Amino acid sequence: MAVMTSLMLAGCAVGPDFTKPAAPKVDRYTARPLAPTVATPGVAGGQAQRFADGHDIAADWWTLFHSKPLNELIEHSLARNPDLKAAQAALSVARETLLAQRGVYYPGVAAGFSANREKQSTLLAPTPNYPVVSSEFQYNLFTPQVSVSYVPDVFGLNRRTVESVKAQEQQVRFQMIAAYNTLVANVVVAAIQQGALQAEVDATRQLIGANGDMARILRYQFAKGYASRLDLAAQESQLAQVTATLPPLRKALAQQRDLLAVLAGRFPNQAPAEQFDLASLRLPQELPVSLPSTLVAQRPDVREARANLHAASAQIGIAIANRLPNIELTANTGSTALALSKVFTAGTGFWGLGAAATAPLFEGGKLLHAERAAKAAYVQAAEQYRSTVLSAFQNVADTLTALEQDAAGLKAAAAAADAAKVTLDLSQRQARDGYASYLALLSAEQAYQQARINLIQAQANRYADTAALFQALGGGWWHRAELTKEEYAR
Repeated sequence: MAVMTSLMLAGCAVGPDFTKPAAPKVDRYTARPLAPTVATPGVAGGQAQRFADGHDIAADWWTLFHSKPLNELIEHSLARNPDLKAAQAALSVARETLLAQRGVYYPGVAAGFSANREKQSTLLAPTPNYPVVSSEFQYNLFTPQVSVSYVPDVFGLNRRTVESVKAQEQQVRFQMIAAYNTLVANVVVAAIQQGALQAEVDATRQLIGANGDMARILRYQFAKGYASRLDLAAQESQLAQVTATLPPLRKALAQQRDLLAVLAGRFPNQAPAEQFDLASLRLPQELPVSLPSTLVAQRPDVREARANLHAASAQIGIAIANRLPNIELTANTGSTALALSKVFTAGTGFWGLGAAATAPLFEGGKLLHAERAAKAAYVQAAEQYRSTVLSAFQNVADTLTALEQDAAGLKAAAAAADAAKVTLDLSQRQARDGYASYLALLSAEQAYQQARINLIQAQANRYADTAALFQALGGGWWHRAELTKEEYAR
């Protein structure tokens, strides 16, 4: 037993000890240093944006848009979204599985009680006066006992197994956090898209009304002989084309409302009554940009990949330990009596101690190849981790570039819309005075319609890509108590 005790105390965990990967040695995300974006005065979402290097991200970053309906919808979605609730339940499963696995550190204790009625017989020796006879004995046997078994973790099999399960629990945890971030970003973007589509629907209705008025005027002028059939046909064609663009926009708007309802855990017929207007949203002008060295700690997908790498590392130790001897210590004590009232009386007790060691001698190469497979899986997980980190940096870089180009695109779209409006006003005035053809007016109307839609889309892009930056940088989940609290000691 002294030998067993020394083995138990001096045991070490075989396999590699996991080391957290170092942060990438880069000092910025883009090839060029970040500069403030251009401003477009007089246009919703046209403010200049500045990038604050090294600043932290707020937990409720969506409040920077200063929209009360948006804030309420997000909080409702966080409370009722079924996908997020499923991810939270999955984390509870993983945590309970880890707690259950930790039971291998402790001895197993079992209590038992058996009651038997038995019959035995003995053959009596013959005598001259008596033939051979059989004597039968019947009796009851009562046996309560307690058994203890313990597997000393000599080579660290239990520790590596718990380490692997804990890493898997961390994977599920960051999957849940990713679901949280994705939900918030999806609600924000869906609200922005709803506002953009509503603006496009409103603009299209106005254009349909303007084209309808002009078509009526031309019909009157054609009847009086002041306008040609060609001008009337062209205007009616333009009216039909503009009208045809409305149903797809209304369909997309309805689908966006259905999406917002589902994200909030509601049925489509229970869609929130809030109407989001791009003009009511305030574009965040100070954008925090986390240091590249901290991005790997903030992105849930990177942390999930790191947990997967940790689990793969522990699996190597498990595979190695499975090839080594396994020791089990057992003990039992109890009492055996012929009557229940005699249990635990003097002379009825028993006890036993035991130790057993088993070692694999030949498994047909199964254990060897399992170890090699575990090592190959670690290499795979390491490359997947590197790929995830690269994709995370690409995501941030792409979003930063998008914000820069969005600002330039909005400025160009606003200039084009202003120019198209001037052209349309002049064409309408000249057409009324008889100095311009209706074909020229139709061309000006078409250009103005497209310019307005382009402007709305450019505004939506600025808002949506701003939300995408917060998500790309991790979403500030580390400031939310419900996402960072630990329900048990680590």
